[in-house]
Amino acid sequence: MSALSREEALRLVGTGATTRVDDPASGPQYAVGDRVVTRNPNPPTHTRLPRYVRCKTGTIHKVHGVFALPDSNAVGAGRNEQGCYSVRFDSEELWGPQGQVGDCLFIDMWDDYLDPA
Repeated sequence: MSALSREEALRLVGTGATTRVDDPASGPQYAVGDRVVTRNPNPPTHTRLPRYVRCKTGTIHKVHGVFALPDSNAVGAGRNEQGCYSVRFDSEELWGPQGQVGDCLFIDMWDDYLDPA
């Protein structure tokens, strides 16, 4: 993977650099309202799945569409296109009895981070 030229960087800053897939081969695996549980991967490189949310149960709040998975795309391992979702987690699920009843957290997640609950 090579560095962007100055011109490429300015174009991306000016127009955006989405990794959305406009015509995906397959759609997202989950729908709004689906209950999911997060996986507990330990990849040798970066992942956008925070440790504090691993093995936790949440609900699909919004389906963003199909995007390149940042974990593989960023290291030049391919786009690995898949569904991306806003997942809602109750604070008690994340923090136990220290969580505030009624509080929640929304985290964007890809198919590779999720299993059906």
